[in-house]
Amino acid sequence: MRKIRTKIPYRLDRLPWSRWHILVVIALGITWVLDGLEVTIVGVISSVLTRPQTLNLTEFQASFLGTAYILGAVIGAIVFSYLTDKYGRKKLFMVMLGIYVAGTVLSALSWNFLSIALFRTITGLGIGGEYSAINSAIDELIPARVRGWVDLAINGSWWIGTMVGSALSLYLLNPHEFPIDLGWRLSFAVGAILGVSIMLIRRYVPESPRWLLVHGKVEEAEEVVKQIEMKVQNSKELSEPKKSISITPIGNVGFRLVFKTVFGRYKKRAILGLWLMAGQAFLYNAIFFTYSLILSKFYNVPSDEIGLYIFPFAIGNFTGPLILGRLFDSLGRRKMISLTYIISGSLLAFTGYLFYLGILNAFTQTFAWVIIFFFASAGASSAYLTVSEVFPLEIRAMAIAVFYAIGTGLSSYAPSFFGYLLGSKQPSDLFIGYLIGALLMIFPGILTIFLGVDAERKSLEEVAKPLSEIIESDEKADSK
Repeated sequence: MRKIRTKIPYRLDRLPWSRWHILVVIALGITWVLDGLEVTIVGVISSVLTRPQTLNLTEFQASFLGTAYILGAVIGAIVFSYLTDKYGRKKLFMVMLGIYVAGTVLSALSWNFLSIALFRTITGLGIGGEYSAINSAIDELIPARVRGWVDLAINGSWWIGTMVGSALSLYLLNPHEFPIDLGWRLSFAVGAILGVSIMLIRRYVPESPRWLLVHGKVEEAEEVVKQIEMKVQNSKELSEPKKSISITPIGNVGFRLVFKTVFGRYKKRAILGLWLMAGQAFLYNAIFFTYSLILSKFYNVPSDEIGLYIFPFAIGNFTGPLILGRLFDSLGRRKMISLTYIISGSLLAFTGYLFYLGILNAFTQTFAWVIIFFFASAGASSAYLTVSEVFPLEIRAMAIAVFYAIGTGLSSYAPSFFGYLLGSKQPSDLFIGYLIGALLMIFPGILTIFLGVDAERKSLEEVAKPLSEIIESDEKADSK
């Protein structure tokens, strides 16, 4: 293919913030809300599903539903990331959202452990596929100067879904309002309704001009950018960027080239990305999927009141990225990622020790988790930000999927592991689990100090050269 000289990436980065950008954030960021809703629902109803009047699951089986959902998300991320990089971000939006809606509706119709485990896996397939496509599209459409804050705020919106799920549980799981075997089924209906509703908004989100460029669709990319500029300029003249970039489209790439590029040329970034993803995934999967079990088993909190404790926990997680997010663009990625990981890990170890001593109650335990995850939520969001912006454009979706799959896959045992620890009903066993989670946060925080990438306020093409430039450079070097 012919070489393309274009200013499109820099034209997108110099755009003023507008209502159009807000529409994109809402239409695409809803994925995180849906994921938060799904995880919360399963977390809250896990103790309900152990009752004879419902599915009569064991504590291990109830905890395993979290693992099934995560495994589905990992598979979905891998499969759909390839299709996203091949066929475009926009085309896969509706497909993956449809799979999610189907999975959550089927979950409401489950009749035993095997059926609900299967349907939770299907739901995870849709959400996992969304991760790579959504993060790719958002990074490629949002101006560089606010990319860090916007990414963290969107990832933090996961907790809006949590707040909705926890508030919903107070009503639907109340035996005075609904029969115990009906309320948990109705809980899944909210996710399906939101999923169908958001399909209407996504029709207005364009294909990523950056994706169009690397696939040789220059005219279409120019047209999309012109339409965006008309919507956001608000009668103000937009200055012409001085920078430009040369791209030679290389067509579709496979996972072989992804691994060669990510774990070869960008080895240090790969090591950091894996540790960041694995650390935060273990922490969240371990704590949140067993949240209701800990409250009910150790603090005797009734199932229909667990939502009261999850709500403040969710507020802390949502406000963390929202408040700290701007510092990732001003103070920088390296400083803020290391601080949020190390602080949250240290606080978790300390709180775990207090739990072991038996001096916490349901209120103080929840308050401690609110403080911990205020920082951990910003750190976890920055893990997704890191792996989505530090690798070449042509393989962005697949790179995100690889890191999400490996990091999350390695930690997918966390809910089952903590479910096993809960089975002993010994605080000392859970304390060991908390220490493991703390170390898995502190170590990536320290690693970031040495391997972090200073990507703040830089164009994606400056953070990582497009693959066509890399290959062209290698070919010139080989010819000398």
